[in-house]
Parts: sequence; structure tokens; C-alpha cells
Amino acid sequence: MSASPATPTDNDVPENANESCPGTMSESAGRSKACEGCPNQAACASAVRKPDPALVEIRDRMATVKHKILVLSGKGGVGKSTLAAQLSFALAAHQLQVGLLDIDICGPSIPHLLGLTGEQVHQSGLGWSPVYLEDNLGVMSIGFMLPNRDDPVIWRGPRKNGLIKQFMKDVFWGEIDYLLVDTPPGTSDEHLSIVEFLKATTFDGAIIVTTPQEIALSDVRKEINFCKKVGMRVLGVVENMSGFVCPHCNCETTIFHPSSGGAERMARDFNVPFLGRIPLDAELAKACEMGCSYLQDNRDRPGVRALGEIVSQLMTEAEKMERIENQNAQHNS
Repeated sequence: MSASPATPTDNDVPENANESCPGTMSESAGRSKACEGCPNQAACASAVRKPDPALVEIRDRMATVKHKILVLSGKGGVGKSTLAAQLSFALAAHQLQVGLLDIDICGPSIPHLLGLTGEQVHQSGLGWSPVYLEDNLGVMSIGFMLPNRDDPVIWRGPRKNGLIKQFMKDVFWGEIDYLLVDTPPGTSDEHLSIVEFLKATTFDGAIIVTTPQEIALSDVRKEINFCKKVGMRVLGVVENMSGFVCPHCNCETTIFHPSSGGAERMARDFNVPFLGRIPLDAELAKACEMGCSYLQDNRDRPGVRALGEIVSQLMTEAEKMERIENQNAQHNS
């Protein structure tokens, strides 16, 4: 049976509420600017909020997922979805079980980047089944649920948050090693929701993607500060489009000038790991358009080597965190 995005009612938006109502279950219910003048404002502000029962369902559902990693960026157009897709290909190539969750509700790029445009989500007794590219690479996106790929998703925050909650508690991933979560740019509703839901379980942290120039870095700094404010670990920063690789001689040329020192300096200033640089490469662009792995036929390309090093660092860090968690669990028992 095919699945379609239900109209989420998790945040309980009253019929007579203001247009930008955050929902009666929100922490800001009755207190945000959007609540001013609403007939329900006083009741919402004074209500005692019970713990969200969905968090228990999310914890149980995520118990079979070893590592959960967000892919973030404060800036759009820096290649965040491209990195999420290629990391998924790379981890799957290591014979790991991998899931890729696309929570960019209004701009779902993941189906195209993995060559899955036109696929549909199906529902079983275990929940929503991901769309599988390979036996060990499953994908979930609202892009699989739209009747027409060109249809816009015109949803306010509560409805988007409700779908993200459904993804977290209803998708059956099974036993997997990595779940990568591709997010929209910025630090708004979707980001707050996914962090809240992931805190119901254990998760590794976030990879942050940027390009070298200051116009991107100025927004990405905000993303790092967002991670610190919500208590989310930054696993590292990736500088994408750090140079252009000539398809004829493999020489690299700087395209986006790192006037303020680029991502490496920013990572050093914020005391977070710098994972590496991925250059602009026509072969990477072609792989994205074809929905296939960049690593497959381009082993000598500088970008492939850079991506391989980033994946190795990520796996090493994830394994280290897993050992620490196991030691803590043994100590507590």
C-alpha cells in the first residue's frame, strides 16, 4: 500500500487560531509573537504540557540505528544535499547498512540525487518502508509522496514538523549502521524539531557544509552557534567547491576566494574539527545529475580522494563514540 503524507495534528492547531500558530504542544504556545491577539492565547500560555508520547515511539524506532548524523548548513546552495547523497553512497560502498532521510520538506533534492525520481513509499505492518537503491541503502523523502514532482509544498511550520515526526516514528529502517539526515538551510522549525526528536535517543551530531567565501561563512557561523545552543556536537566542517578541477589536466584553480580564511580557519576559530575540502568537479556534477555515486568511476579524481578521507574520519569518530557509549552502558549496568 502506498503511503501519503497525512495532515499532522501533533501540534494541535485550533481552528480559530492565528495563521502562524506554533501549536498548542509547542514550548512557545501562548508566548510567541504569533500568539498575540489569538482568543486561545491565555489558555495556551497557562496550560501544563505533558511529555510528548511520540518521543517514546521515536526512541524505540531509533533503537535499531547505530549512528545518526545530521548534514547542516546555514546557507543554501553550498552542496549540502550533494554531500549527504555522496556520503550515503560511500558508506554503503563500505558494506554498511545506510539510511538517508530527507527532511527538506519544501525542496526535496535527495530523490533526484540518488536516481530515485518517481519512486513511491509503501506502507506495511511495520511502518513506512524506505525506497531502496541497493539492499544496504534506503531513502525516505517527501519527494516520493508528491503526486507531481513539480508540485510546491506550501506548508506552515506545525505541518512540516508533524511530517518530520512521522518520518522519525513511522519509518521502518530495520538494523542499520548509519542514518544521515539531510536538512534545509538555516536554523528554523525543521532543525529545532529534528534535534528535539533525536534527543529522545542517542545521536552522534552534525556535519556542517560551507563554501570558502565569506558570504557563505557568515551564515554557517550562525549554524555552528545554533548547534552549541541546542547542545548538538559538531562532528566537523566540510568546505565544498574549494577549487575547480580541470577535466583535462586535473589541476585545481581557486574560484571562490576565501577572503576570511575559508572553512578551515572558521573551524579553528570555533574549535571544531575540519574534515576537508571538496573541489568543484564536472564529474561530480555529472554524477549528481545521473543520480549515481561519484566514487564509482572516478578513483583518481582529487574530489574522490577528499571525499574518501572525509568518510574515513567520520567512520573513525563514529566508532570511537560507539565504544565510549558501550563503556558507559557497561559501567551503568
